[in-house]
Amino acid sequence: MTWQKSDWRAKPRVQMPDYPDAAALADVERKLSTYPLLVFAGEARQLKTDLAAAGRGEAFLLQGGDCAESFAAFNSDAIRDTFKVMLQMAMVLTFGAKVPVVKVGRMAGQFAKPRSAATETVNGVELPSYRGDIINDLDFTPAARIPDPAKMLQAYTQAAGTLNLLRAFSKGGYADVHQVHAWTLGFAEGERAAQYRDMANRIQDTLDFMAAAGFTAETNAELSTVDFYTSHEALLLEYEEALCRRDSLTGHWVAGSGHMIWIGDRTRQPDGAHVEFARGVLNPIGLKCGPSMNTDDLKRLIERLNPANEMGRLTLIARFGAGKVEEHLPRLIRTVEDEGANVVWVCDPMHGNTIKSDSGYKTRPFQSVLAEVQEFFGVHRGAGTTPGGVHFEMTGADVTECTGGVRAVTDEDLSDRYHTACDPRLNASQSLELAFLVAEELQGLREVRRAAS
Repeated sequence: MTWQKSDWRAKPRVQMPDYPDAAALADVERKLSTYPLLVFAGEARQLKTDLAAAGRGEAFLLQGGDCAESFAAFNSDAIRDTFKVMLQMAMVLTFGAKVPVVKVGRMAGQFAKPRSAATETVNGVELPSYRGDIINDLDFTPAARIPDPAKMLQAYTQAAGTLNLLRAFSKGGYADVHQVHAWTLGFAEGERAAQYRDMANRIQDTLDFMAAAGFTAETNAELSTVDFYTSHEALLLEYEEALCRRDSLTGHWVAGSGHMIWIGDRTRQPDGAHVEFARGVLNPIGLKCGPSMNTDDLKRLIERLNPANEMGRLTLIARFGAGKVEEHLPRLIRTVEDEGANVVWVCDPMHGNTIKSDSGYKTRPFQSVLAEVQEFFGVHRGAGTTPGGVHFEMTGADVTECTGGVRAVTDEDLSDRYHTACDPRLNASQSLELAFLVAEELQGLREVRRAAS
């Protein structure tokens, strides 16, 4: 392939900043291009293999993390807490699906955000929109909203620190399956969580049986370690290009900024810059599919992003909104089936369910999130296709940003701990509750398939 990592520069670009100091930008890009990769080609290839299993129904993808990572909120506890909740969710999903769960964090790179408008107005003052800490600052001042290329260097440093801690947690014993389940039992003991207690007890029975049979963390490393990958939207292409290198083993290009990168619903133009960059790297690629995705574009995108039709290479992340899945998802499934394309189907029930609450906060009702997941599974059951995973914006912190859940967050509660810089996230309790409910969907799917066979 004659593709070069700078080819995107000749394509139309959207949702990217115009830096006022070209010399400063060039200097940052030069520095970044000499820095070590954050992830390695072998890891990206292994994730592709794991995602291929999810596409065949032999595994299930759990992808989750921050809407947009923050420089100010960067600390070990925040990373640990999100990792911890994802482990809990994965354990519950593994029990429900009876297949391995592929764990992918929206972490160590999720710094840039597309925006619906180039500017925002507050009290009659119009300024450029905040586009994430890797580009500009949240403070509503003219100086803060100027794109600063030096922020890419800070993003790299934070991503490296995050990855270092995640690798330590995933391989250093923190992920011991018995410890993870002990955390989950605390959630299931709540008065309103009785519906989840039965599944938690059955997981405990399974662990007790395994221990009695000699399968313990001391004798089996698989019970105390996990594979944990990172992902982000590849929005800021100057940063992505600088960290893109050739794999020494195969000669193929690898995006060294994260194991998996995705293209957003606003940047998926088939002849655009973001698709051009993503098509040339060996990493697994995610593609957000919203209501505006049409059949012709989907065919072109599949051909451009996965010309070899490799299972695990392309993940289609459906995001329509509760009540709209049956309107849009079936036609995309038909297109994929007609093309004979190998894709991993994933549900993002967050982005189509954002509303403005009566109190003025942007929020997502838990019931709407759950409803979209249920509709996603229902459409795949009807089509006889495989739902390969879920994609959530969530945090391990006890925030109040999404309403509802077993520990009911009300509209009036939103102001208590509303900490997100961009979109509302599920908190730890809501995330784990959703995992129990998705596990029930997976159990139901297994029973349908068992009956059919």
